[in-house]
Amino acid sequence: MSDPDFYAHVATRCDVCGTGIGSSPAAWEAAVGVHYLDEPGNGLLRRDYGLVELSFSDAEGALACFGISVQVHRLIHGLSVPTALTRQYGEFAPRARFTELQAAILSLGRTVEPDDLMGDVHRYRAPGSGSGRSRTRSWSR
Repeated sequence: MSDPDFYAHVATRCDVCGTGIGSSPAAWEAAVGVHYLDEPGNGLLRRDYGLVELSFSDAEGALACFGISVQVHRLIHGLSVPTALTRQYGEFAPRARFTELQAAILSLGRTVEPDDLMGDVHRYRAPGSGSGRSRTRSWSR
């Protein structure tokens, strides 16, 4: 497996190492590891693993994940990738090409559609990914 496989998996399945939306901070720690930075605030928690950033809320009672963000641009600054990910996907390149991500998503039987092609940032989505209300996932090109 490769880093584009990881990005395609997250974009289409909304989970990392089998842990996803609705999971507790403890479940994420067990799946991804103990090396992270937590930033708590008013019923919210942002957990930063470098490449992966998670958002938690206690709106339903206990803290539960409501957002998964992959921050590929951080790798050019030397931030590390959690060991759980490198064990499964190998080394991660400091940059990711959209064409490689698109090919990996298409190989999973999913599609990629333009979401916003205005300006310098182009956003795309994977319909049916199960992320959020719109059930889409967006990337910047």
